[in-house]
Amino acid sequence: MPPSGAHVAPFLRVPARCGALSSDSLWIYTMNRCAQLLLALTLAAGAAAPAAAQGTIQRNFPQNALRGVVVFGVPPAIQLNGTVTQTAPAFRVHGYNNLLVTSAQLVGVKATIDYTTDVQGNVYEAWILTDAEAARQPWPTTKEQAAAWTFDPVAQTWTQP
Repeated sequence: MPPSGAHVAPFLRVPARCGALSSDSLWIYTMNRCAQLLLALTLAAGAAAPAAAQGTIQRNFPQNALRGVVVFGVPPAIQLNGTVTQTAPAFRVHGYNNLLVTSAQLVGVKATIDYTTDVQGNVYEAWILTDAEAARQPWPTTKEQAAAWTFDPVAQTWTQP
């Protein structure tokens, strides 16, 4: 029975259990569908997380990347291989996990990096290397070395002539 003073049209009265319009219908009550989807996605993500934690990220560096040691100063100043230089206006730094790191977070940090330069010679993009990546030898430190050596992009190795 409707509350007092409420007017209910006779054609809107539906029995409690009538197939597609039942109280547990996924078509009318869409939140049930969303809750089931959310539960399924949560379980799938939980199962995939241990598999992702076991492996390491294989980063691919461009052929024009050079290796160096950098000390980050107040942006845009850096000290690269003992020489004070600047970063490019669109400078990007990739951390160990390949996510971008702001240069302001790195003030005073010394790291081994692979880096690329723009047309003016400013450092454009840098990757902070893990110990395993830094141990990969040889890697060119000058443009002359990079021009003379042979690069294998699949194995991410350089071969000296």
